[in-house]
Amino acid sequence: MDRLTLLETFIRIAERGSISAAARDLGLSQASASRQLSDLEDRLGVQLITRTTHSLALTSAGKACLEKARDHLTSWSLLVETFANEAHVMQGSLRVVAPVALGQKLLADTAASFQASFPDVRIDWILEDENIRFSEMGCDLWIKVGPVPDETLIVKPIISVKRIIVASPQLITSKDQTPDTLADLPFAALSPFEGGHIPLTDKAGSKQSFRPSVSFTTNNIFAVHRAILSGQVTAVMPEWLVREDLIEGRLLNTLPDWRAPDLPVNIAYAPANRQTVRLKKFVEEITSSLEALV
Repeated sequence: MDRLTLLETFIRIAERGSISAAARDLGLSQASASRQLSDLEDRLGVQLITRTTHSLALTSAGKACLEKARDHLTSWSLLVETFANEAHVMQGSLRVVAPVALGQKLLADTAASFQASFPDVRIDWILEDENIRFSEMGCDLWIKVGPVPDETLIVKPIISVKRIIVASPQLITSKDQTPDTLADLPFAALSPFEGGHIPLTDKAGSKQSFRPSVSFTTNNIFAVHRAILSGQVTAVMPEWLVREDLIEGRLLNTLPDWRAPDLPVNIAYAPANRQTVRLKKFVEEITSSLEALV
């Protein structure tokens, strides 16, 4: 068995946490994937994964092997690209972590368009707003709203997302809202971006903050969106996400002269000597899609 194939199967099992799921991804039978894992363990002389009836877990040797295996596959991809005409043949995999809202509403279309152009590239599309451990997840690209807490990565700022406070017309009985009056309305807070107080800036640059009456907290922006549309709460939302709601009158900008702090959108990846051609091309496509938002 090709040693790189064994490494690829091991990586997929480790990432999926399941031999059967990894087998489906790779187009193998579960028995074949299990044999490849055993073959790799026999060749290395160590146990990489402990197996129980219901779960898998990496051993200490497995964790060390996972990092090395990813490095080997990246090196192989770079070697292949050195001798392949990538202008006509783009192949391999990309593992991308994207924020939930952007990753589901906008950038998923970018990923689909990229695959339409390069059908031999497989994309693992992971939606996550919380911080991740880039190297442990084996990522190629991290699209992050807010700062990227990993000094080992190259971080490229792309855009700043405008945020406004919105509510359903049935919740807002008066058009003369101020930050002070808004504090009396029930508020939906999106973790980790909203907390005990919301700083605001007006068009002249004046600053003020208010403490919302938080009645609903979630880590999912679409849950906040649904809560606002129900007419029960107000909340800070990215302007791009509620733009259609504002145009069609389903939501109101409660403080048109004020805005919450913008949120930066960054992309992060490993140093250039580990970048494949497909990653560079994909970064170009993602950057173009994000820049179109502003």
